[in-house]
Amino acid sequence: MTDQHDDLADRVAATRAQLFDTLDAIEDKLNVPKQIGIAASKLKRGIDEKPVPYLAGLAAGVAVVGGIVVTVLRRR
Repeated sequence: MTDQHDDLADRVAATRAQLFDTLDAIEDKLNVPKQIGIAASKLKRGIDEKPVPYLAGLAAGVAVVGGIVVTVLRRR
């Protein structure tokens, strides 16, 4: 009987540990400020390693916004 009890207690402890790990992972994913910080760190690291693609994207974004502004101003 003791072996069964110990086995059951071990399984319960393992399941509880899994549940806590899962809840921690869910909490991390739903923590918006933390996720923004992670994304900002990845972006900064990417810019430091290879700045050209980011600069090209920035230039394209500026061109698109500039084109929209020019189009809106011409219609007036």
